[in-house]
Formats: sequence, structure tokens, C-alpha cells
Amino acid sequence: MSNLVLSSPLKGWIAPLDETPDAVFAERMLGDGLAIDPLGSTLHAPCDARVISVHGTRHAVTLRADNGAEILMHVGLDTVGLGGEGFEVHVADGQAVKSGDRLISFDLDLLSQRARSLITPIVITNPDAFKIIRRAQDHAALVGDFLMELAPVNGAVVTSTVAVGEVSREVVVPLQHGIHARPAARIAESARKFAAEVAVVVVNRRASAKSPIGMMSLAIRHGDRISIVASGPDADYAVIAIVELIEGGMGESAALPPTAEPVSVEAVRPAHPAEPGLLRGVMAAPGLAIGQAVRFVSTDIIVAEVGAGMGFERRALEDALALVRAKLEKAASKGDTARKAILGAHLAFLEDPELSASAHRLIAEGKSAGFAWRRAVGGYVEALRGLGDRRLAERVDDLIDLERQVLRALTGEEDDARVLPPGAILLADELLPSQLMGVEASQVAGFCTAKGGPTSHVAILAAAMGIPAIVAVGAGVLDVAEGTGLILDAESGSLRIAPDATQLAAAQTAIAARHERKAAAKAAAHQESRTADGVRIEVFGNVGSLNDALAAAANGAEGSGLLRTEFLFLERETPPDEDEQARQYQAIASALDGRPLIIRTLDVGGDKAAPYLPIPAEENPALGLRGVRVSLWRPHLLKTQLRAILRVKPLGQCKIMIPMIASLDELRAVRALLDETKREMGITERVQLGVMIETPAAAITADLLAAEADFLSIGTNDLTQYVLAMDRGNPELAARIDALHPAVLRMIAQTCAGAAKHHCWVGVCGGLASDLVAVPVLLGLGVTELSATAATLPEVKALVRILDISACQALARQALDLTSPEAVRDLCKAFAAQVLKVGA
Repeated sequence: MSNLVLSSPLKGWIAPLDETPDAVFAERMLGDGLAIDPLGSTLHAPCDARVISVHGTRHAVTLRADNGAEILMHVGLDTVGLGGEGFEVHVADGQAVKSGDRLISFDLDLLSQRARSLITPIVITNPDAFKIIRRAQDHAALVGDFLMELAPVNGAVVTSTVAVGEVSREVVVPLQHGIHARPAARIAESARKFAAEVAVVVVNRRASAKSPIGMMSLAIRHGDRISIVASGPDADYAVIAIVELIEGGMGESAALPPTAEPVSVEAVRPAHPAEPGLLRGVMAAPGLAIGQAVRFVSTDIIVAEVGAGMGFERRALEDALALVRAKLEKAASKGDTARKAILGAHLAFLEDPELSASAHRLIAEGKSAGFAWRRAVGGYVEALRGLGDRRLAERVDDLIDLERQVLRALTGEEDDARVLPPGAILLADELLPSQLMGVEASQVAGFCTAKGGPTSHVAILAAAMGIPAIVAVGAGVLDVAEGTGLILDAESGSLRIAPDATQLAAAQTAIAARHERKAAAKAAAHQESRTADGVRIEVFGNVGSLNDALAAAANGAEGSGLLRTEFLFLERETPPDEDEQARQYQAIASALDGRPLIIRTLDVGGDKAAPYLPIPAEENPALGLRGVRVSLWRPHLLKTQLRAILRVKPLGQCKIMIPMIASLDELRAVRALLDETKREMGITERVQLGVMIETPAAAITADLLAAEADFLSIGTNDLTQYVLAMDRGNPELAARIDALHPAVLRMIAQTCAGAAKHHCWVGVCGGLASDLVAVPVLLGLGVTELSATAATLPEVKALVRILDISACQALARQALDLTSPEAVRDLCKAFAAQVLKVGA
């Protein structure tokens, strides 16, 4: 077969691909080729071919030549962010073109102002089938000038992205956020069970299914059509397994396609008046701390570029990887749940074959193991940062952390170790998970970082370790001098620099008062919860497992206002049967020693999906099959769960609660199924059935629901996101989502008023019930049951005992007339401070 000669598709200056300021291209993650710095404004076909794909934002096109060579032409860098502005497409997918035909025209002036770079990579994306045997050198070229010559590998003709002898199946990605870190790791874990070589192919790009990082770099989104291809003795089984895994959802679900560019936390944080000596950020872990500034600066690890021989450097890298792997496995074996999950992510990346292969290729070129590892990791870090996906970008810290750990093992350097002074508040640009895990929690009063996000692994660790923390404060935190006195108030997201005597005394008093209140509350945790004027307020605990139930009971819970049954249904391939559910519910009921147990029926969909429930792709899953809608969509699951609940003894201890109700018809449908189940089981006693108020529809029609429900319980987390139209799982909106927003409070007030018409009690089982500042206003609105986290139960009960309902009602009336959540929170804080002062 003859070679293929490609002509220049652009007028411009030809340059090596290495000079492309983007690791995805420079590191040849998509294939080999050249780059052109354009002087013209029209992209032409470099050969006779067929259009495989024109990118949706019109900035890139892929062709397949008659001999099967696939050519990607990408106009400029970061031009996807223009959303098609400045581009005009002259061809369509599937169209045949001749060499020199116009493909895309673009506004050169606009791109020069808006794009990161004009340089245009021309890449052969199936380098396993074609190699470049001759290429143009640096020079100015006109359209039609020689660009490169390709020769087929082993003389084979390739007609598609699937090679001869490969098994292939297509699948449309139903996953909520595409193939990001978690599903990539699951796919890789499954693929490694097979001897076959398995790959994921999307349009013209391909990555090993055994490489989580490789798959993440494909930036596969919700709704993308991809192919799973495999070759080898068990290829058929491998393809079937991977396709079923993806179609099953892997605990993910569909969602709106993410935006091309992530929004920074700083861009959406509520504005506060500038105040000298005060920095503001976003809470990563709650708490109040007084301490001194300790600058936490990571030292650079110096590595030589030139290696001491391929054999020596390969052994050095393998030894270092083995050492780090052993350390991670040891740490994971004795850590808590949060630590195990994070270390598990690090281990998954460490096992990535593409990462190791990239490093070994550089070692073969004469580089040292350290240089090769740093370059390999760095390429993927840049690639993930450039994808415009916040969930993928969150994994950058994990890769950087892994890079440092392996480099330390290679160089023999010890981990950064320093003696921290008492009350150290760590200040850093960013903290890596291993750095936080490397300090004693007792030595750290808190930490504050310039960058980072509230859902990062460091934030999760801080909460688990009980360390107050704020993130995304900005570069100003790096200017704070070592040893400066600080007050870190995570709840308000503030860092007070060099506080004066009055401010320091106030913080010390607040901390001392907190400790005293906690101790007193703990001592009285098992006393009945009744207000100062004698109104009975039940204080229950939210639980999600037997251990949670035991902890809640130990902290004085008068029952459980919410048992999240998802712990039984998620992270497994098949649903639990009736016997397994009944055993689990009985164990939790027994742990509560006869106290009421409100069991929420299965609440999946949206941000929680079960692998065996492949929910059809939805444009907006938060508004799709969720909660009760899933149960009515698959009533056999609901009936099995109802039967298991009805088997718990004593009958009547368990109450049943339905999530995500939006209409009376849904309540009636579940009631009918419950009555049918009772008849089949020979049960005649009444079993209470209540609904969660999580949608504005339910709040507005609370009077209708209360006429037929036995109780209402407000899920303030979901109610807040639906009232404010803000995704509560989005870290960029974290600082703006506050359930004390007047609109949310008005929904709660309407719920209580509607329920009162039918003498139906109303509880709150969402996050607001655990917010001590919010408790008085909830009682003032008419709530008579609070279900909080186990840790906060003693303090919630202690607060209830010093409240007067008439004062709470006056507070609620004032709050409903305010115009912002900040104003409501300030009002409630002032009220709480006064109540606590009087109560003391």
C-alpha cells in the first residue's frame, strides 16, 4: 500500500508539536503530528478524505483518509470556550472532501484576543496504524505545501477506529458527570480482570480502559456515544462487562452537560464590605480557633534530567512506586472511612498503566526516573486542568500529591516534618491530602488556604479530623507573617489577622463558652426535650446505619426522624432482598430501644443512583426520576421494602416516610401499595405514613397533603436547592446556598400553617435542624420535631430547654420580613447570643 502525503491545511508557520503550549498535544496524548501558527483564516482539507466529526463548537474537525488515517485539526487552544463564536463551518459529518476543500473559516482577530494561543495542532490520532516518516521543518507554508508523509504500520489498511480482530460495542454514556475519576477507576478495575486489551474510543480519541487517568483525559461527557473495543482471548466478555457497567450507571446519573469553563469560588462568593485585617473564604470544615500563623510551604524536590542508564532508572522507579504503594496500603488499612477513600484514589492512580508507561518512555529516551515521573504526571495535570470540568480538576491535587510522594521515595528525602507550635493555624497556597494526614490533629488549631474548594479531599479530611478550615481565601493569606496571631472562624468563613485584645477576648470567651455548653449539654443529653415554657419538642437523630443509630442513642436521641435506607441499596450490583432489609431495620430499631424510627423509603436518582437501576438519560436528573418517582416506576422494589419494614417488631415502632413528594396522587399511590402489603401480611394495625417536604409543590400544597398524611418532615437541603434553583452539590455555589434564606423560611411557614389545619405535626430532618442558630426560628414557625446529626443532639436539646416559644414566634415573624439570608442569619445569631446569655 502506498504512503499518504498530507498538504498544509493552513497558511502559517509550521512548528514541532512539542512547541504547542498544551500538554495534551505536546505530550502526544492524542497522537503525533505538527503544529501551525496561522497567518490565514481558513482551514482546508490536507488530503482526500471523509469528515468523521466537526466539533460542536466548530473549532475542530477530524477527517479519515481513504487509507484509514485519522487527522485531527484543532484551531487554536482553549477555543472550545468560545462556544463557536468566530467560526464558520463549511462541511458536515460524513461528507466526502477533496484535498484543498474549505473546512472551517475563523475570525483571526477575534481568536488572537480571546484564545490562549492561535497555534493549530494537526495530529494523527491512530498512531498505532500510521507513522510519520517525513515531516516539514520549521518554515512558512502556504495552503497546499508539503506537511507530512504517513506510512501504514505493518502495511495494514484501517477503515475505522476499531482495528482488525477487535470486538466493539457502542454505548451512550448515561453518567451524570461523564467519565470522571470515580467511574474511570471502576472501569479500570473491571478491565484489569480480563486478559484482553480493552480500550475506550470516543470519535477519534482512544485510551486504555485499564488507565483511569487516560480515560479521564478523554473528557467524556454525559450523552457522548463511545465505543468499547477489545482484542484478546476474552475480548467478548470484557466488552460486555464494561458496557454493562457503564449502562448500569455505577452510582452516577444523568445531568445537564457541564459548562465548558468552571466558575471560580471567588466569582460567586457573596460580597462583604472590605475590613482591614479580615480575610474571607469558604468554610471547608466547621469550628472556631485561636492560634498563630504557621506558613506551610512545600519545598521543591530537585531531580536531574539525565538518567544513569535505562536499567538503573527503571528499577529505581519501580522500587519507589512499590515503596509508596506499601505506605498507602498500610495507612489505608488503619484509617477512618474518609482517609481510606482518599488513599484508595491515590492507589488507583498509582496503578495506572498509562502513567507508568509514559514515565518509562521518557526513561528510554535517557531521562532520569524522577524527571520522567514528574513529566508524566505533569502532562496529565495540565490535561485535566484544561478540560473545563471541575470534578476532573479536583483530582489534580491527588496527582500532585502522588508525584511528590514518589519523588521523595526516589530521592530518599523524608516527608516535610516540622515541629508545630501550640495552636498552629496553617497558611498555604494549597494543602495536599498527604500533608494534612502527616500532621497530628492535636497540633493543628486550623488551616486556611489561598486556593482549594469546599469539597476537596483536604476539606473532607479536615472535617473528619475535627480541624476548622477555610479555603479559597485568595493570595492575601500568603502575605501573613509567620507567628502572627489569628482567629479562624470557619462558620463565617473569616480569618482575623493580628486581632486586638478585645477581639481576642471575645473569641476566647466564645470558645470557652462553647466548651462549657457542650459539656453541660452532654451531661444532660438524656433528659426530655421541652421548652422553658413547657412545649414538648421531640429531638431525634438522623441515621444511615446501625453505628449511626447507636451513636444517636448514646447522645440522647429520642428516636430517629430519618433513617436513610440508601446504605443498603448503593454500591452493589443487585438490590437487597426482603430478609436482608428486615434484619438491618430490626437491628437499628433494637438499637433505639423502642424509640420511634422513621424509615425513609428508597431515595435514589439525581445525585444518587443504584447500578442495577439504569435510569434513562435525563437532561436534568434533579428534576427527573428521583425519590418516590423511582419507587412508583419500579413498585416491586418499594413493595419489598414495605414488607421488610412491616416485619420489624414491635409493630408501630417504625413509621414510613416518602421522599420527593410533589403531589397528593403520589402519596395516595404509596398508601394504596402499603394497604395492599398489609392485607397480604395479615396486618390490621395502623402504620403511620408521612411525607418529606422537599419540593416547593409539596410546601405550597401542605394543607392537602396533611389531610391524608400522618406527619410532614421538611428536608431543608433539597427544599433549599429547589427554592433557590441552586445545585447543593456544586462547590462553586456552596457559599450562596443557605436554608435561612427568607424564601425557604416562607416555604417552611406555609408547610406548618397547612399542617396545622389538620393537626398534623411537622418535623425538620434536613441540615437546618442541626444548625443551632436556626433552631429558634424553626420552632417559631411551628416545627415540633427536629432530627439532627448525632454529634449535635446534646446541644440541640440543651438549646430547646432554654427557649420560649412566644419569643421564637416573634423572631420568626421578623425573619420572614427580611430580604437576605445574611440578614436572617445575623438576626438569629443575635437572638441566640441573647438567649444563651440569659440561659447562663
